[in-house]
Amino acid sequence: MQILFGCMSNHNESPHERAQFTSFQESTKEDWSLIMRQIGNTQNMVADNALHLLRQLGNDHGGFPVSRLEHSLQTATRAEQDGRDAQYVVCALIHDIGDTLAPFNHPYIASTMLKPVVSEANHFMVAQHGIFQGYYFWHHIGMDRNARDAFRDSPYFDYTEEFCVKYDSPAFDPDFVSAPLEHFEPLVRELFAAKH
Repeated sequence: MQILFGCMSNHNESPHERAQFTSFQESTKEDWSLIMRQIGNTQNMVADNALHLLRQLGNDHGGFPVSRLEHSLQTATRAEQDGRDAQYVVCALIHDIGDTLAPFNHPYIASTMLKPVVSEANHFMVAQHGIFQGYYFWHHIGMDRNARDAFRDSPYFDYTEEFCVKYDSPAFDPDFVSAPLEHFEPLVRELFAAKH
């Protein structure tokens, strides 16, 4: 999608205008010009959708000491309090956004959402945090806690390990005072805003 964003223009196209084809084979250059002018509108929906999914995490705890939303807020608050930049803080906030959509491969939902708008290091961190986090508990559930070693040669190994140790792993404290989701909303909107 990064390639597509480069084609966006700042036209004030009606969001209701539609191409006329019924299959890609019938599509024309004019159809795709119209679609590419509107992709910014679609990208601008991502922040609202992300915030909605985060709110939904408040409805589930999955047996953990805090709700999935509270865990996300704690992770982001800890990162922000430690002086991490806005992009990192948003990654910390939405790293588990897929928990209730696809529990067994949730990191890839967040990392796929983030890939067009974050650094390679932050994308790797979010995509692999589940495996890295496994170091702390997978041996309790019959899995290989050292699975993260497959990434030892990655330039982002230490970066991802640090995220898990400092922010993700300790973010299950019922007594921790997190910033509310509204505090992070401007950061989410800025990160996902379509760049014209």
